[in-house]
Amino acid sequence: MPRTVEEILKHADELAARFEDYEPAPGDEQDAQAVALLRVAVQERSAAEQHVIDAIQAARTAGMSWSAIGAFVGTSGEAARQRYAGKVA
Repeated sequence: MPRTVEEILKHADELAARFEDYEPAPGDEQDAQAVALLRVAVQERSAAEQHVIDAIQAARTAGMSWSAIGAFVGTSGEAARQRYAGKVA
């Protein structure tokens, strides 16, 4: 549903007021070390998943079946194909 300029400006003013009036509660704070560890872990997982995709691409280029690839990644061949076919095409 399209909004009018007035509705958009009113909503923006409401958001600005909420931001300006925000007082953090003690429970809102995050442990910086825990956040940093999580960030690194997620980045490493992303890199590992890219390595798997690259390896699957090489395996498919070499003629390996989805069934064999599935055995390596711990799934059925069909599950591996569904998960990775679009990423290695």
